[in-house]
Amino acid sequence: MRIRATVAAVSGALALSALAVPAAQADDGRSWTVDPGFTAGQSPSAGERAKRATAQATAAPKITSAVVNGGKPIVVGTKSKQTVSFTATATAQAGVGGVAAFIWIGQSIEEDSFGFGPNGQSIVCKAASATTTTCKGTITLNPQLLLNSDATWWRVGASAVTEDGEEFDRDSVSKVRVQRFSKLTVNASPEPVKKGKTLTVTGKLTRANWDTGTYKGYSGQSVKLQFKKKGAKSYTTVKTVKTSSTGTLKTTVKASADGNWRYSFAGTPSTPAVSAAGDFVDVK
Repeated sequence: MRIRATVAAVSGALALSALAVPAAQADDGRSWTVDPGFTAGQSPSAGERAKRATAQATAAPKITSAVVNGGKPIVVGTKSKQTVSFTATATAQAGVGGVAAFIWIGQSIEEDSFGFGPNGQSIVCKAASATTTTCKGTITLNPQLLLNSDATWWRVGASAVTEDGEEFDRDSVSKVRVQRFSKLTVNASPEPVKKGKTLTVTGKLTRANWDTGTYKGYSGQSVKLQFKKKGAKSYTTVKTVKTSSTGTLKTTVKASADGNWRYSFAGTPSTPAVSAAGDFVDVK
């Protein structure tokens, strides 16, 4: 897919509507488009356009940066849409009317890709100089359109237009990781327990399954069992436990003092780190 920009004169200003024409489509049948719909600055005079045309002959318009979610992973669950911010910068001798970022995944943006474009009404632009403009806005990811295989690196691209209406884009400016939201539980029993007796600590590690729209157990993962003694400020690791085929956790320890028990998962490239809320156990 090649991002195309449609420019029309509206009340003396240039209105930019960046469209995906035609819509890009992944091999799995999903399609997507980009429609920022932001507004560029005032149209320059004929004389000014002539001067800028001369300058442009030696300096082509360029998108210099595009960052989504501050470069941090985007974590998506199963129900709620996830909206993240972007910042994009472009430069052109004619002046930049606007620039917007988008994210996509696939082998080729033109032949096999899927992605999410910017929310048009969210875009706000500020000129750093006569030739450079930075725009900020948001992108919304819909978990109902995601597949489990999408939990990987996505490319960040951007599309822009000069004040003269010249369109330019850059398919891959940076990258951002998309991850499957994770949950972790813990339960220590019996409560209370006598000092020196056996304490059984169970739990479960699950993560978003975008294929089914539910949370499923994350199997074969190393999870730390941690303890924070009453009055202490931090947790210490007692042992490492592996999740079962259904994501469950179970181990035993000797009760020695009052305090909180929890499980803590360090995360994987596809799934973020998560720690369970502490379960307080009173030791008699």
